Amino acid sequence: MLAIVLIILGVLIRLEPHLANFAPIAAIALFAGVYLKRRYALLLPLSAMFMSDIVIGFDSIQSRLTVYGSFAFVGLIGLAVKKKKNIATIAGGSIAGSLVFYLITNFAYLYPASMYPHNLSGVIASYHNALPFFRNTLAGDLFYTGLLFGSYELIRYIARQNSLSSVSKTA
Repeated sequence: MLAIVLIILGVLIRLEPHLANFAPIAAIALFAGVYLKRRYALLLPLSAMFMSDIVIGFDSIQSRLTVYGSFAFVGLIGLAVKKKKNIATIAGGSIAGSLVFYLITNFAYLYPASMYPHNLSGVIASYHNALPFFRNTLAGDLFYTGLLFGSYELIRYIARQNSLSSVSKTA
């Protein structure tokens, strides 16, 4: 059930107007890697992307494979964070995911050759000009990571407290 809610959340937020690259997909990938079974870490973000791309539209196969692969990589980061989950590793995983997405998608020549040459100087120009998008990616990833992980842990804490309260009343 949680997986379905996360996919719906990712799709709906991507379809609503938002700042460029300020979306929950990487946070969903990280969250799935930490809390759900391994296959969900890879499938959840890709499912949300694919479903929303049906409405938004698809660009090149190379672009989609690069972007989807970047989010799958963030799911793998979540699997690593799972082994030692704490605030620092979650925040670090979110930042690493943002950085991975920025580095991979701007290196992959997803831009037309008329925009930047497909060589080292073009890649450097792409990285430089993508910094405002990276800022939005980082802010969005940290925001949605905090929202997802914080909400989930708060709900778990409240449930534990209610469970403990029920046990003490019956004892």
